[in-house]
Amino acid sequence: MGQKVNPLCFRLGVTQRHRSQWFAKKLNYSQLVMEDHFLRKLITDQFPKAGILSILINRGGEKVDIEMVVTQPRVLTRYGGQNLEKLREEWTEKIVRRRALLRGIQSNLPGEVVGLSIQVKKLKNPTTSAPSIAATLVGQLEKRTAFRRAMKFVLKRATYDQVKGIKIQVSGRLNGAEIARTEWLRKGRVPLQTLRAQLDYTHTTAQTKYGLLGIKVWVFEGLANKGGQSKRKEWKKETTTSDSFPTA
Repeated sequence: MGQKVNPLCFRLGVTQRHRSQWFAKKLNYSQLVMEDHFLRKLITDQFPKAGILSILINRGGEKVDIEMVVTQPRVLTRYGGQNLEKLREEWTEKIVRRRALLRGIQSNLPGEVVGLSIQVKKLKNPTTSAPSIAATLVGQLEKRTAFRRAMKFVLKRATYDQVKGIKIQVSGRLNGAEIARTEWLRKGRVPLQTLRAQLDYTHTTAQTKYGLLGIKVWVFEGLANKGGQSKRKEWKKETTTSDSFPTA
């Protein structure tokens, strides 16, 4: 049987980059990995309606930079820079409190965070992003729309002038069937074994009356150059700088 590999991890260093970028000593490495997980869970739980697509965390010394790509930036920036400043203070306090609790288990992390910066960017075209497509499909399925109609609606809604192909897969008790199965639809080409292929991928679940449905979405954006580098920078292609809200 074929082994399933996450398309994003498969292309790290070729067309994808790490979502966390920092260096740490051996004793602090695992603690910082868990802290990144804590921050991502904190943000996604606090703003479930912001349409968060990706969270990039950069560290330099005691500074932590958080860069988010969202579909609804106004949810985070309701009052402009003042709301981001409140979020910065709140998240800094939670990080410091968490590090204080970890000192009891021989944590080597410093007790204070010198600087935490938050940058929010709006996605230019949500219909060509895998997380956004998956979120739309989840909403359709949870409203008890027939799975095949929902999949065709999402594929028809996407704009294909910027992407080469989209594949959607849904698994579970589809339409309330007693036996679970897997169904998929594809429009265009989606090469999963080509390392130079720039793929956007996500997986999520939909809570329905008959149980959970697993959803996977692949979006093929084109081939990178032979050197392995993308023709356009990944994040600049996805976002618009005019909708950025950086804070110091």
